[in-house]
Amino acid sequence: MDISIIIPIYNGEKFIDSCFNSILYQEIANLNVEICVCNDGSIDNTPNLLSNWENILKSHNFTFKLINHPFGQPLGCGKSKNSAVSISTGKYLCFQDVDDLMFPHRLIEQYNAASELTNNYIVGSRIVREPKNSTVRYTNWANNLDDNKLDVQIFTSNGPTIIMPTWFMHRSIFHKIGGFSEKVKGEPEDLIFFYNHLDLGGKLHRVNQVLVSYTYHTNCTTHSIHEDIIWDVRIKRLQEKILIDWKEFTIWNAGKQGRKLFKSLSEENQKKVIALCDVDSNKVGKYYTPFDLNLRISKKPIEIIHFSKAKAPIIICVKMDMTNGVFEDNLNSLNLQEGKDYIIFS
Repeated sequence: MDISIIIPIYNGEKFIDSCFNSILYQEIANLNVEICVCNDGSIDNTPNLLSNWENILKSHNFTFKLINHPFGQPLGCGKSKNSAVSISTGKYLCFQDVDDLMFPHRLIEQYNAASELTNNYIVGSRIVREPKNSTVRYTNWANNLDDNKLDVQIFTSNGPTIIMPTWFMHRSIFHKIGGFSEKVKGEPEDLIFFYNHLDLGGKLHRVNQVLVSYTYHTNCTTHSIHEDIIWDVRIKRLQEKILIDWKEFTIWNAGKQGRKLFKSLSEENQKKVIALCDVDSNKVGKYYTPFDLNLRISKKPIEIIHFSKAKAPIIICVKMDMTNGVFEDNLNSLNLQEGKDYIIFS
């Protein structure tokens, strides 16, 4: 089998027909494709719809496989993906969320790209958002981040630089990582998988074509993950992979986000902060923050300086593309290299 399409579903009756129609009309040439679905205990009409689609897909020479979690007992997105992979046999895994659509050339384009690369690449693509004009900044970032920054700009709140609903990978990547984390709720299993992939020497590639329609709605899995949990995952990695090698650093943002970052750091890393910096001259001064020293609370002032005097390396806690280019111009004026002299943690 060439490709296994992996689809986790929980109460997907609103989306199943459109999702599977988009699979039905894939341009697959001579590829052998199977659809591997995990029904995560759905209590709506999902089982009946899947039964109908099994017949339709088989009549079009697709192999259809289904695994069911206990009725009314959803085990979560990570477990569902793992279960669907467990019944698959494809050389490559193509992850598809039921509320999204794949454009007709998705499989062939990503298969061709993956075939030309070594087996340690997660291959993604550009996206279009549905409804249009939702999450404009996010979509722009996902589609236009420079290829050479896909493994650099990995600490932003946007999540993986290769967007999960576009993932296509060699089966060996999944097995090397050991699958997705299986906590039922509240864990960003895709971000954790993404970080594990990079830690094991994995590479990233984006096909610079729009291959997936990525649906935005309030009931999507992303909205079930609290932003503080994602923040903690990012902080943990920042400290373990970046700050461990830095003897001192500056935090760019003397406001709420910069101070939140400071307070989230370990005491050891807090002591490495030599200054906060900001574009606002009115914020220049001192920042007093509590330190727990010798089991008592004392206060240690940290300088707040103008950004033009900031000393690298710098952690930037400013959202990009929010000031009509003014912030980006200020950053560029310092002639710093992203990934070496500064990390974006927005």
